[in-house]
Amino acid sequence: MIHSKTINNDPQTSSPIKEDRLIELQDWSRDKAEGIAVEEGIKMEEAHWQVVTFLRNYYLENGKADSGRELADALNEAFKDQGGGVYLHTLFPEGPVAQGSRIAGLQVPAFTEDKSFGSVM
Repeated sequence: MIHSKTINNDPQTSSPIKEDRLIELQDWSRDKAEGIAVEEGIKMEEAHWQVVTFLRNYYLENGKADSGRELADALNEAFKDQGGGVYLHTLFPEGPVAQGSRIAGLQVPAFTEDKSFGSVM
């Protein structure tokens, strides 16, 4: 049961309380994500939605990642059977952490400002 609580609105942090994070995630919709994806030059397909769902579930369960590397490692592990980072970069050319997080309606983790972050080049 979700209680009415004050959500930590500091953009640099996430609430340590899972129920608060669940409330934070309610402002997002697939339609909003589609709009962001169009701006990012991505046509969303099932594979993209799987990554977005992973990112949102990761946030819900763990809160904001401390760094882009933490989230990249989690993504690589979750999608290793499909090819890990190489596969993820085919879906999100500007980086699955940064671009995927933006589409997922999440704050981009620290240290991912460089578009080559996690690049396989």
